[in-house]
Amino acid sequence: MRFLLLVFLATRLLFGASEIAQIWSSDEIKAHETGEFLRFSLYKLEGNETGPTLLVVGGVHGDEPGGYFAPAILAARYKIKKGAVWVTPNLNAESIARSRRGLYGDMNRKFAKVSDNDRDYDMVREIKRIVLDPQVDLILNLHDGHGFYRERWESSIFNPRAWGQTLVIDQKTLADVKFGNMDEIAKKVTDKMSASLAQEHHFFRVKNTETRYKDEEMQKSLTYFAVTNLKPAFGQETSKNIDSLAQKVEYHLRSIEEFMNVMGIEYERDFELSINGVQEALNYSGTLKINGKIGFELTELRNILRFVPLQGDMKDRFVFDNPLGAMKKIDDRYDIYIGNKRISSLYPQFFAYDCKLDKVTIAIDGENKEIAIGETFALKDNFNVFAIDNIRVNVIGFSKKGVTDESSITIRKKDMVSRFSEDVRGLIYRVEFYREKNFCGMINAKFIK
Repeated sequence: MRFLLLVFLATRLLFGASEIAQIWSSDEIKAHETGEFLRFSLYKLEGNETGPTLLVVGGVHGDEPGGYFAPAILAARYKIKKGAVWVTPNLNAESIARSRRGLYGDMNRKFAKVSDNDRDYDMVREIKRIVLDPQVDLILNLHDGHGFYRERWESSIFNPRAWGQTLVIDQKTLADVKFGNMDEIAKKVTDKMSASLAQEHHFFRVKNTETRYKDEEMQKSLTYFAVTNLKPAFGQETSKNIDSLAQKVEYHLRSIEEFMNVMGIEYERDFELSINGVQEALNYSGTLKINGKIGFELTELRNILRFVPLQGDMKDRFVFDNPLGAMKKIDDRYDIYIGNKRISSLYPQFFAYDCKLDKVTIAIDGENKEIAIGETFALKDNFNVFAIDNIRVNVIGFSKKGVTDESSITIRKKDMVSRFSEDVRGLIYRVEFYREKNFCGMINAKFIK
């Protein structure tokens, strides 16, 4: 059965830098009915002033993390002022989570022909539709390739058959097409890239595969599909032999910026484009909302969380603000991923959700505040949940003999059992609300050191 098509619904991503418009979405957020990974996402970053549109595709190959973490940061941390950048960071989402090139074969060899019973059929069909959208002027497909490309053989790592540190084109030009001077653009970008390197041997070069005449395999690729439909397309490859993920991501982002400069797309970002700045962005995993009633901060979430109140029967909705967020149901657990990193396994306890509760009142360090269900509140010393008629409060990690409803009790950090915290540092605790046997929602109490 084919995957359900959707775009991860997010009004703001990661640090909230970019408002996101969508080309399509489902009527409601759905997981695949058998617990498969959600479909790839597409984010449209639009400037206030019109201009060209760049489509950036990442994650065609699931074992090339530089090629999907870079566009995820692009979608989350860049703001476009003129022109537009469309970003698909996770085209092959399930293969990304498994760190496999392609669970169902090489997706980048399915753009000339793909069977309608191929598990990749829907993804290939939809990204082809996006590539052919009249608004798209140029396509950049991101990869990590083996070795370091050299025009002459030097070693098994440095040779003409290597793909790493290249900007790949299928042919030099497309006549009478905007940005059709692909060889000229590629040389301009690689010259700029090679002027700012972490190590001297990381320099970039143009690799022209002359696909139409010399490379039958590349004739099946995404970029050649674009070129044959008069869409300028480039493959950006960093080297798999660069150990630092942050370094590969930095190179990809510098390349994307150079393409935006060539196209006249104006942009800004909210971090320094350096190894440290990129590493900071990579370290942040974002948040997960489930059913609009549960919220988790993913960055330091425990490897396993038990007794998570879910509905079951394929009713649960998982919404990430990280472009690489995904869930897969395996047996009796829900595995949570950011890219190829498994963040946590959630073991559910199933409840009816026939209870409406939008917000609660809490005394936080002596000040009364209203907190929306699913949100996190910060405190320094203590909190006290106001009692609500017919609602029972359960603070996970706190207990008091003879007490079944933990509202109207002043709770301090020293009262909490740290092994029940959500996070590895023992600072975040679930506060859950129930009406009889119905789950009403939860909030998170986050102690700030």
